Amino acid sequence: MIGTEENPLRVAIVGSGPAGFYTADHILKHEGTHAEVDMFDRLPTPYGLVRFGVAPDHPKIKSVIRVYEKTAARPEFRFFGNVEVGMDVTAEELRDRYHAIVFAYGTSVDRHLGIPGEDLPGSHSATEFVNWYNAHPDFADREFDLSCERVVVIGNGNVAADVARMLALPREELEGTDTADHAIEALAACGVKEILVLGRRGPAQAAFTNPEVRELGEMVDADIDVDPGEMDLDELSRAWLDSDDADPTNRRNVDIFTEFSQREPEGKNKRIVMRFLRSPVEIQGDGRVERIVVAKNELQRDDSGRLRAVDTGERETIDCGLVLRSIGYKGIPIDGIPFDERRGLIHNDGGRVHDGEGEQVPGLYAVGWIKRGPSGVIGTNKKDAHETVAKLFADLESGKVPEAPLADDRGAIEALLSERKPDHVTFEGWQAIDAAEVEAGKPHGRPRIKFCRVHELVEASKATKTAA
Repeated sequence: MIGTEENPLRVAIVGSGPAGFYTADHILKHEGTHAEVDMFDRLPTPYGLVRFGVAPDHPKIKSVIRVYEKTAARPEFRFFGNVEVGMDVTAEELRDRYHAIVFAYGTSVDRHLGIPGEDLPGSHSATEFVNWYNAHPDFADREFDLSCERVVVIGNGNVAADVARMLALPREELEGTDTADHAIEALAACGVKEILVLGRRGPAQAAFTNPEVRELGEMVDADIDVDPGEMDLDELSRAWLDSDDADPTNRRNVDIFTEFSQREPEGKNKRIVMRFLRSPVEIQGDGRVERIVVAKNELQRDDSGRLRAVDTGERETIDCGLVLRSIGYKGIPIDGIPFDERRGLIHNDGGRVHDGEGEQVPGLYAVGWIKRGPSGVIGTNKKDAHETVAKLFADLESGKVPEAPLADDRGAIEALLSERKPDHVTFEGWQAIDAAEVEAGKPHGRPRIKFCRVHELVEASKATKTAA
């Protein structure tokens, strides 16, 4: 029987961000079941968006890592970094070695605007920019021309707010963070004077969390600019705010925006400008971004009663040198795993993977953004993981979790990786990386100085073997 001391439930988790770690924690703490969890990540480092997505000036958010470290310290847990599932090891090979696989690798690809000029140099996804300043190895060599005076950020979520804030931070604040060294120099020397944040819908529908909005008005070196006229909400927005569809976050955001709109500029070096009911229709320039054309929208109810932004036909042209889009994300497929191309997610029902027609695929599960789409904050993944793990254990109880031919050999995956991916990184290897980064930061009064390239990370991970 699977789940006994003699035959432990063996689970592979693909992805090592919050969703993956909460899943591991729920599995390993499940009463009455003996389980072992192996976690895989294509990068040598764990923690996903906590390392590469959380803004460097938000160190408190990263303290959640301490919770994940407790999970990783359990003897039933192993980490295999620098291993890409689908490339270094196939999903089918994992199915041979584990009773269940939980996909937790998130949604890493940005959605496109689908407008003329989007591919001009100077037009980027916000995620590229975030990964660049957070030292993601895939983006360490990206270049962003920050010599322009105005940057346009498209989107009204927390990533858009992070990007705006990072562009407005002075050198002394950047130097107290774990921002990548290459980004500190570029951001500190940039010529940006105005960061214009555009929202497709109105201020009442903005997706920022309250703290993120509030911070935009607390910048040391940047004034906040909200047009008072845009805070005179239309009837549909007011009715929506009073309805059950809106939540306290929406209502509080409107209060904060209203207070911003009443401020007088203080003459700071930079300005964060927020404009609503605007949608980009074209990016223009001779060989690179020089301006963006936006449509002015109005809110209307569609046939289902939902509010949507409708183009009024009125146009506005805005000079700028850099455009960063933050309008949503989608995942990428793994060979052999049913994938919904339209939504950019793994086909699943509450975490159980199905074939796209509703037929469950035994032993396969999804959690986090690749399950539900890019929504919520870090803590949202805890409840989400609980739902998926509950489905897994319900299937175990009803005999729906399949046997695996090599699951009785815990060393089977190590044998495969030692041959195929000998430079894979264990959790002990990550701890060596972590120690080296923290040590490098100490002389500069910084929390850490991150390694930006895979070969540097792999080399640093070997310190534990040398010490041993």
